[in-house]
Amino acid sequence: MLYNQGYAGGTAMRRYAAVHSGSRTEGATPHGLVRILFDELLLALDTAALAERQGDRLKASDKQARALSILFALESSLDFDKGGDIAMGLAQIYREGRRLLLEGARERKPEDIDQARAMIAEIADAWNQIG
Repeated sequence: MLYNQGYAGGTAMRRYAAVHSGSRTEGATPHGLVRILFDELLLALDTAALAERQGDRLKASDKQARALSILFALESSLDFDKGGDIAMGLAQIYREGRRLLLEGARERKPEDIDQARAMIAEIADAWNQIG
């Protein structure tokens, strides 16, 4: 096992998203929970890159923070004892994703965010295939 088991329009949309997210996690297996994290991470990265391209710094910053939070959660949930070299490799990929995301935010370069997304998408695709 690689991971430890362990009313305004905007407001209404956020509440709906929270309910939807909550219903997805209820009863999910540990594998399914990691899959949800990958889905949320890819969405945050896509939205951050798009917002950066559109010059929407507030939205870009919000989604970059969300993506960073998920990357930290994924790394902290790795089981290095059972996952061995694979867990170490994933940790390095998550760190590189964070580095690229921070660099993209600092330099306002959505291309760096796109590069982070491409790396994470490969891992997410592999994770989905073993499900």
